[in-house]
Amino acid sequence: MTIEWQTLHHEPSLPGLYARAATRRKITGTTLPHKGLRCAVEVDGKRLAAYREVCGFTDDGLLPPTYPHILAFALQMQLLTAKEFPFPLLGLIHLSNRIRVLRPMGGISRAQVSVRVHNLQPHPKGATFDLLTTLDDQLGPLWEAESRMLCRGVKLESEPVEQTWEPTLPLAQVAQWKAPADIGRQYAKVSGDYNPIHLSAASAKLFGFPAAIAHGLWNKARTLAALADHLPKANLEVTVHFRKPVRLPSEVSLFASAAGSSGELRLIGAGDLEHMVGNWQPVA
Repeated sequence: MTIEWQTLHHEPSLPGLYARAATRRKITGTTLPHKGLRCAVEVDGKRLAAYREVCGFTDDGLLPPTYPHILAFALQMQLLTAKEFPFPLLGLIHLSNRIRVLRPMGGISRAQVSVRVHNLQPHPKGATFDLLTTLDDQLGPLWEAESRMLCRGVKLESEPVEQTWEPTLPLAQVAQWKAPADIGRQYAKVSGDYNPIHLSAASAKLFGFPAAIAHGLWNKARTLAALADHLPKANLEVTVHFRKPVRLPSEVSLFASAAGSSGELRLIGAGDLEHMVGNWQPVA
């Protein structure tokens, strides 16, 4: 598949993109656009510091492994609200996320972000696609990510294939923390992701949730912050599968295998409710 790349001269404005997202509620097709967006972005020190505080990262001189998602968020929003994109942004469900830190992310003040979508597949509840994001500096590829998204109600001709993953290694509890009632609003301020399902119980109920839920990428970021001493700083691939959402407020426990170049993790809530499972390994 040939990608038609469009280079933007500045980051998109989020308020206009949210207005566009709010007015699109219908599925308009079953074909993903062969189009990608690129843009140079600046790393803002104050925003980075606020992100570290909200997610629990210490300042080690490196970008947190999940931070490029923040740099790419506006570009992702523009791609997913474009007329060519067939699914409404509001209502998409984040099923899994994989990031690859190719080189140590230190000393970065400016980089290029690229985003595109591909891999439309049938799912028992609709269809999934992968949102691909990359971060490049002057030396080349630095970081990349795949977010698998589900759009309910899409009907494809092929049959869905169920794919599951479960931890297999011995896991021990390594951390425990509270997800406060306002963590969705705190994370929205540093990420730009003001999805109503994360902001308050009242706004979440408009979309069928009994309470506000934590951002999936906050759960992943908070987990990687807690595992900082477990994981390499580069040549690292971390995949997580989002299971049951973390309702706010709540308390969660993180279980992980021993520190090393590869391992597995589980994020568990009250009553052994499984919120997230995943693994880390060297980049293939």
